[in-house]
Amino acid sequence: MGIMASAGNKGKDVRSDCFVAIELTENGGIALSIQSKVEVMYGEAIKKLILDMLQFYEIINAKVSIEDVGALDFIICARMEAAIKKLLHTNKDYLPEMLPQNKYETKKDKTRFSRLYLPGNTPRFIINAGIHKPDGIILDLEDSVAFEKKDEARFLVRNALRQVDFYGAERMVRINQFPRGLDDLDYIIPHHVNLVLLPKCETPGQIQEVEERILKIKKENNLSYPVWIMPILESASGIIQAYQIACSSENIVALAIGLEDYTADLGVQRTQEGTESFFARFQLVNAAKAAGIQAIDSVYSDIDDMAGLKNTIQISRTIGFEGMGCIHPRQIPVIHEYYAPEEKEIERAKKIVEAFKIAESKGLGVVSLGSKMIDPPVVKRALKTIELAISLGKLNSDWHVKPS
Repeated sequence: MGIMASAGNKGKDVRSDCFVAIELTENGGIALSIQSKVEVMYGEAIKKLILDMLQFYEIINAKVSIEDVGALDFIICARMEAAIKKLLHTNKDYLPEMLPQNKYETKKDKTRFSRLYLPGNTPRFIINAGIHKPDGIILDLEDSVAFEKKDEARFLVRNALRQVDFYGAERMVRINQFPRGLDDLDYIIPHHVNLVLLPKCETPGQIQEVEERILKIKKENNLSYPVWIMPILESASGIIQAYQIACSSENIVALAIGLEDYTADLGVQRTQEGTESFFARFQLVNAAKAAGIQAIDSVYSDIDDMAGLKNTIQISRTIGFEGMGCIHPRQIPVIHEYYAPEEKEIERAKKIVEAFKIAESKGLGVVSLGSKMIDPPVVKRALKTIELAISLGKLNSDWHVKPS
């Protein structure tokens, strides 16, 4: 009996995945067994892919079996590599081709109404997530991945960053908690991830460690694209440190709150009314606004209660949040609709910018709208509302009154 390792998932509820088992032997060459629902059409292609990977890793004697339920090539590669690296000490990475359309960057102040959480070790949720048009897609390496599967998930998430079309959504990854999360960065930073979510962040020092590791990886790989950071505050300690965390790096684009863990840390139940988390939510919003970044609310966990989601968003906007996480695609349209500026907000923004433009053309140092004075931050906020309304189709793109 040789050394054996496996990776992947199998079972009646598994789709778009495979289970790979590899046993290294002393002789006999490669003995390959393939069970696949698509073997008639793709059996030879699967066989060639597996043999190519074994050759890449210089494995010449092994028993390999694969149970396939419609896995794409990049998924098979991830499962094979995970199994192989349980058997061999090697730094060689078998990387699928990077799709040209996946090499985009995102802006620090981009709209982040919605970010869709996807389990990082479940391919069927990942492969078509972009068609739902969330603002961001989170490939999760933390809570949604079983402890014994975390190493395997790294390879799948890495390959997904290279091979899945995200249709322009911000490509996010939630890494694990410290210290494991630092090693997760090695698998995602070189592959055009746009943003890293840092769970259970409690100190500016954690941000600095993440920042240093990212810079090291970018330097080693000669990378120049920005990688943004979104700390998730999920404890009393993190909330108290909110402003210090928000100001700890220029690459932080938002603070997010995680209310399930926060209420657990307080030792209280999370309620529909949310009175137990009012302090934390207000604290986070004020810290984010003072630091000039976005405030992102927690997920709404009842995927069947659209009325409750709408009500939660309306309260969230009133507090000052600019988006929230979601755990099901059906939540995305509701989130987009109710975080978007309302007509009365758009009309007021237009009046503010028009008044500023008129005052500027007359050389006036003071701007007023009715009986109220308008200062530059108010104008800046109004401009952002207008730009957002145009991007959402709520205002014609030919509306272009702007201060010079």
